[in-house]
Amino acid sequence: MYNLDDEFKRLLPKYNFKLKDFQKSVINNVLEHGNTLCIMQTGGGKSIIYCLTGLLLHGITLVISPLTALINEQIDKIKDNGYEAIAFPGNMSPAKQAKLLKQLANKEYNPDFIFVSPEKIGIDGLLEYALLRRNADIKLIAIDEIHCVSQWGISFRPFYDRIPEFITNVFGSYKNVKVLGLTATLNPKERIDICKSFYIEKENIKQQNLMLRHEIRLCVYEFNDEVQKEEKFWNLLAIHKGEKTLVYVYRKYSVRSVEGLCQEAISKGYNACSFHGDMSAEERKEIIERFRNGDVDIVFATNAFGMGIDIKDIRVVIHFMIPESLEQYYQEVGRAARDGNAANAYLLYTNKNIEVKRKYFIDGSFPSEEKLRKVYNDFTNKEIGYKTKNYFADEDIQQCLPYFIEAGLISIECKGFDNLKKLINVQSPTIQSYLDATKTKNFTSTVKKAKVAPKVLAQDVYQGFVDGKVEFSSPLERWIVINILASEISEQQMDGILNAIEEKKRYKHELLDYFVYVIKNVTESKELHQEIGNYLGVDRFGLNRIYKTADDNLVRSKSEVIISDLLYKDGIEYQYEEKLYYGSEGKNTQFMIPDFTVKAANGNTYYWEHIGMLGLESYDARWLEKRKIYEQYFPGKLIYTYESGNIAMQAAQLIEAKLKDKK
Repeated sequence: MYNLDDEFKRLLPKYNFKLKDFQKSVINNVLEHGNTLCIMQTGGGKSIIYCLTGLLLHGITLVISPLTALINEQIDKIKDNGYEAIAFPGNMSPAKQAKLLKQLANKEYNPDFIFVSPEKIGIDGLLEYALLRRNADIKLIAIDEIHCVSQWGISFRPFYDRIPEFITNVFGSYKNVKVLGLTATLNPKERIDICKSFYIEKENIKQQNLMLRHEIRLCVYEFNDEVQKEEKFWNLLAIHKGEKTLVYVYRKYSVRSVEGLCQEAISKGYNACSFHGDMSAEERKEIIERFRNGDVDIVFATNAFGMGIDIKDIRVVIHFMIPESLEQYYQEVGRAARDGNAANAYLLYTNKNIEVKRKYFIDGSFPSEEKLRKVYNDFTNKEIGYKTKNYFADEDIQQCLPYFIEAGLISIECKGFDNLKKLINVQSPTIQSYLDATKTKNFTSTVKKAKVAPKVLAQDVYQGFVDGKVEFSSPLERWIVINILASEISEQQMDGILNAIEEKKRYKHELLDYFVYVIKNVTESKELHQEIGNYLGVDRFGLNRIYKTADDNLVRSKSEVIISDLLYKDGIEYQYEEKLYYGSEGKNTQFMIPDFTVKAANGNTYYWEHIGMLGLESYDARWLEKRKIYEQYFPGKLIYTYESGNIAMQAAQLIEAKLKDKK
């Protein structure tokens, strides 16, 4: 067993903070038990977990992340600590990528960390082949934002769904590599999906009990109409003028949209800009940097501004339109206060907003029967057999293809390319036989004429390139090879697709309904945080731990903050609410929970209780019971303070008398 504090300082010396107990528990679980699901609060240090775990496994760590900006940030930090890290594609030309992948496959290039997007591993056959050649050296796969795997979540991304198949292709079995999934929020249905997909046992789910972000004050306002709502919105911007503010709108264009509100804000003198998916990656990256550096005060955004964007000092998040669920809401308000300081989050909505969200955003995100049939006919041309497709060339295909696959109409055979015309300087008899098989050199024609499986053909070409037996006149396409199994959609298959769509719609409506129920019935910030915590499965025992201490713990009362901070200032080791087991005849089968377990300078351990609610009958009875237990099993080990206006003086005197070194 490693001393993780020492290993952290040794292996990642440029990270200037202390590992948290939860981070240690996740790292140890991966090292000892393998596949692990980590659920922890936004800004809680997920990247440290996979970085340190990967280094302790002494091999290559493959990180699958959907966020280019975050990938670049992590690579900079890793390199700053003396390790080699690379992203595919990164800012590389296709030719340079191919060269590096060849070097990687041949062990001429040996990075410690490889970052890829789910889309990259879903379409790039050369990448998959290079990783296959190095599979024995890859010890950890870290999947960030793993909630995107689940079709039941609001953030489902189809290529996340291909990750299990990718792992099987590269490693043969999950026994040959450890998988660490990381996310900030998961509802119960998503959790089942993910654990099933990645063979994660229930006991290997590590959820941070203190996931709630009480440093963010949550405010909910319901309005009768959009005019009232907009008046409040501009008032809020005026109140928080000069503070770094993120406004979620969801609609890109037209009235009261990202672009519309942004232009109006600029006309009112605010330093604002817009952010949405129609912008290029470079444009979005520039906006993030301007926001981070303080060149822009306000960003109006769709939910494209979301997962993984780590700007520490966002002080205000305003939802001008209602999110789809509690998860989406909490993920998005979690963009604020990542430095731990106070922030404000405002949700503004009308009943009309709810219906628009239901009809246009939820129902409109699913294809109609007419669209499904048209896309399938255009996609297949009513022909059965193999085809190569550029998945990203058509948004309609991206929307419909998962349903075609689920219905058994289409299967994805492998990652491939359009044709073999780019193959030159061939020294492989096998590859030459493929070139000789057809005049067109078309991939699917070659498969048919050479009587070879698509996957075998693609892999033979990649192997020839890596082994130096073929070159490319220009980089090969990164396309998927599909097998069309039916010339058209039967009525039975269409019924199955539509039923599946209706089930997903109902589920999303239920998420929205529950969210609306919560915000209409719970308006006080603390209670709203707790309701979200209940929904996300936070241990009820931890729901009231809402006050942050100087050493980054969370406690239940302001008086306990004072006690914690005094202990920390005096360098006295303590644990908050640690179980204390007791029992007769050496059988420690029962436990109670002291407020503080404290180690004095002389080596003695004391149990510090802060008596805060005397006078309540149930509290008095419980306190008498605890005193008897201390007297019987831990005589002389109990110390305590009472709730009063001079708690700081009481605590300081107790520390001086009992806990500090008397020398």
